Amino acid sequence: MSVNMIDSEIYGSMWGSDEMYAIFDEVPRTQAWLEIISALAEAQAEVDLIPFEATEEIRRACDINKLDMDLLRKRYNESGHSMHGLIQELKKICKGSTGEWIYYGATVQDVTDTWISISLLKVWEIVFRDLWKIEQKLLVLAVKHRTTPMLGRTHGQPGLPITFGFKVAIWIREIHRHLERMKDIHKRMGVGQLAGGVGSLSAFAGRGIELQSIFFKKLGLRIPDISWISSRDSQAEFIQLLSMISSTFDKVGHEIYTLQRPEINELNEIVKKGAIGSITMPHKSNPELSEHLGTLARLIRHNTNCLNENLVHEHERDGRSWKSEWGLIGPTCVMAGAQLQLGYALCSSLQVNSENMIKNIESTNGHIYSEGVMLSLAGKIGKQTAHDLMYEISKTANKKNRSLKSCLVNNETVMKHLTKNDIDVIFDYEKQLGLCPEFVDRVVQLSHQSREGNKRFLKDYFPNE
Repeated sequence: MSVNMIDSEIYGSMWGSDEMYAIFDEVPRTQAWLEIISALAEAQAEVDLIPFEATEEIRRACDINKLDMDLLRKRYNESGHSMHGLIQELKKICKGSTGEWIYYGATVQDVTDTWISISLLKVWEIVFRDLWKIEQKLLVLAVKHRTTPMLGRTHGQPGLPITFGFKVAIWIREIHRHLERMKDIHKRMGVGQLAGGVGSLSAFAGRGIELQSIFFKKLGLRIPDISWISSRDSQAEFIQLLSMISSTFDKVGHEIYTLQRPEINELNEIVKKGAIGSITMPHKSNPELSEHLGTLARLIRHNTNCLNENLVHEHERDGRSWKSEWGLIGPTCVMAGAQLQLGYALCSSLQVNSENMIKNIESTNGHIYSEGVMLSLAGKIGKQTAHDLMYEISKTANKKNRSLKSCLVNNETVMKHLTKNDIDVIFDYEKQLGLCPEFVDRVVQLSHQSREGNKRFLKDYFPNE
């Protein structure tokens, strides 16, 4: 029963990654809940809240292979409670009366919030690793095209010459900042939830703090300072960061989408063999990767806005907030996983058409050199006067469809202060790149320095990377 493309057996590969599905799909999610329930029983036995002999049976029962998923769905429909049916089925599996001790004193959120914390740590690891890999691919691209000239564009119009490596270096630093944000947010992640009905731990006979310590140690989580049943800021913050990351890839994808239009043709996705662009227009080769980055980003941003609503909570528990997380966090993380895979594929195989980049520079009829001419004149006639003069000359050249250079050499005021050789030098795009190559060098140097630190950081989570 699938109504969402994310869950589609046919289309799901473009909407999620296998690693993310393995965290949030129903079977691994339910098994993770069972492992938390089992760990809770063991911790409760250690502080003498439940009999030790019950823990072995509870551990044996907490196996997804022993449960009938269809029956769980039926139990939920009957009770309307998200955990009651699961608890009753586990109780039936346990021998004797040991099942009476399942979920002792705990609430739904004690298990599900704890699972969310564990799951988001796994998501963090995947996102950090993939950003690190994408940064590496972009560094190779930036170095290769350190001096590859292209048009810089502002407001969708030709501006000044830049290099493609400079454009890529800007993307690199944005990804670098996301990696830094990921490291910072990690300090606030991985906090478990064991609070009881209203967050006071009243069900645990004064042993709640000790129980938390043992329970969360078993799960590799940190102890909360206080209940966060009604505080949903940590989840919202992490998903907000995923939204920012997704918007970066949306921006990169949209740039590539635009620059591979045939009339520009400066970049191209590598189209895999057998890919079909259109079933009605056979000539088309659509920018599927870069376009889909934008599709996923729109949905991720939409989900993020809804999660921000969950920070508004009523009293000590508000089902509207944490239940809506169930419908938002998993799909958002799954789509973020797909985005990272698409982003890696795009950055790894991008085709750069440097000859067309130069052709597009030349197609501007020299108008992109107006700044250079203006600044050369500024020291002789004043900057504002030079601007007004170049504005009029450019307007005339556009109106008559002439090159800017031809209009300059025929302008008496210009030629009074500049020689033809001066103008020729200004109209050499290689001399108008500013500090673009030097900025690439700076970014590459800074990136390699930070990557050494990130490599050590990464080793803690992916020793084989």
